[in-house]
Amino acid sequence: MSGQLASVPTVSLRKLINMNHLDRLERKIGYQFSDLKHLKLALTHRSASTQHNERLEFLGDSILNYVIADALYHQFPRCNEGELSRMRATLVREPTLAMIARNFELGDYMSLGSGELKSGGFRRESILADCVEAVIGAMALDSSFDKAADIVRSWYKTLLAEIKPGDNQKDAKTRLQEYLQGKHFALPTYEVIKIEGEAHCQTFTVECTVKNVPNIDRTFIAKGSSRRKAEQAAAEQILKILEIK
Repeated sequence: MSGQLASVPTVSLRKLINMNHLDRLERKIGYQFSDLKHLKLALTHRSASTQHNERLEFLGDSILNYVIADALYHQFPRCNEGELSRMRATLVREPTLAMIARNFELGDYMSLGSGELKSGGFRRESILADCVEAVIGAMALDSSFDKAADIVRSWYKTLLAEIKPGDNQKDAKTRLQEYLQGKHFALPTYEVIKIEGEAHCQTFTVECTVKNVPNIDRTFIAKGSSRRKAEQAAAEQILKILEIK
């Protein structure tokens, strides 16, 4: 019996193990919650409960964008709006947030429904990125905007020190479009095929189609908390296959 539990842990057992070790996660993120209900909610995916982290994600996304915009504004006084926007997009895009989540081993602490758990949802970049934003929102509710902003700055200290203005800061859709134009291929098309959730916490599913390009002549599907995020996530998938950074 013990061998079975070790090889195929149930969702409830995994959740119990995670929730009993939230102090470890607090040490990793550098913040101790006054009320753990905020952190637990931030770690709860919509597949696991009707009480999930999407509202916190909405809040955290706004805080993150402001904090990074403010940091870049003061760090690069000579850069124009376009350069600042591209650098911010690089720092808040899905792969960057997923990297931060992996550094915290955030996926190990998440509560997921059985379907997402079996499909490896705790490793999926979109889920990890959304969870990072939810944790930011949770910290702000638990303390204050200023405290959450300080923690976010500590997470981004190295990334902010390393980032520089330039073409490599263009977002995924722009980089993909420029690559395809340079190769004289048709531009990708993006279509929203599903919108789920209430108006304040929707999930968009986007279908991106690329035609007549070797190795990627097919359709890609991605999700995001906005149409733009979903489209960017789909473009990122294609760039990875093309090995374009």
